[in-house]
Amino acid sequence: MTAQLIDGNALSQKLRLDVATRTTALKARGVTPGLAVVLVGDSPASAVYVRNKVKACADAGLHSVLEKYDADLTEAALLARVEALNNDPAIHGILVQLPLPAHINAQKVIEAISPAKDVDGFHIASAGALMTGATGFLPCTPYGCMQMLDSIGFDLRGKHAVVIGRSNIVGKPMAMLLLQKNATVTICHSATANLKAMTLQADVIVAAVGKRNVLTADMVKPGAVVIDVGMNRDDAGKLCGDVDFAGVQTVASHITPVPGGVGPMTITMLLVNTLEAAERAAA
Repeated sequence: MTAQLIDGNALSQKLRLDVATRTTALKARGVTPGLAVVLVGDSPASAVYVRNKVKACADAGLHSVLEKYDADLTEAALLARVEALNNDPAIHGILVQLPLPAHINAQKVIEAISPAKDVDGFHIASAGALMTGATGFLPCTPYGCMQMLDSIGFDLRGKHAVVIGRSNIVGKPMAMLLLQKNATVTICHSATANLKAMTLQADVIVAAVGKRNVLTADMVKPGAVVIDVGMNRDDAGKLCGDVDFAGVQTVASHITPVPGGVGPMTITMLLVNTLEAAERAAA
């Protein structure tokens, strides 16, 4: 068996065309969806992420504002800037790129963002909405993963899904989204006693821990679907995920590649969230 690839680039292009169409319709009503991206410091990785997000906005017809600040920006100054963006009617989504410098309390900044503009889905109001099934914004990476599962017509009802990782950004919301689709969900983490025993039971595995080869072929049930959220570098400096791709693709039925899998979907769902924020504001 050789697993079929779930092509994140191709699916992203399809979804972004829909975003562009809906954006055009909203513009006809006099509203241009607007995203503000705030970058503090000079992290090369963050700069790349931010650049990709801004470009994606432009390509889809969204208005974007990129605000760059030196690493010594005070927490008070950042909070004041977030509040100003909260009150800007031309801005429908606010994204503060993480990580922030150590002297800034990231959670405090996230909670300062208006829940109506929390297009990253990190605010406690968004997390609470996800937990209770209310309307909020879904974190972009888990949202993208669910779109990828939907794209292959995978019915999660009654299936066993294993999520490796328990972060607030991916692991926990991923588990909740799978649960909403009636999967039976197991969350594994660094204190899980026997990870292999858990993953061998899984019909779907989502690997999201930021550790190379955390999932190998002998840990995967034949025919399982594997979603690789990881972003790492191998010994040659080449981008890779959390999954031993070469081995696992001989066992799984479907697998996401790195790069070209979950990564582009994360940015796409950010566009979707920003558009939805604008549509709600215009309703």
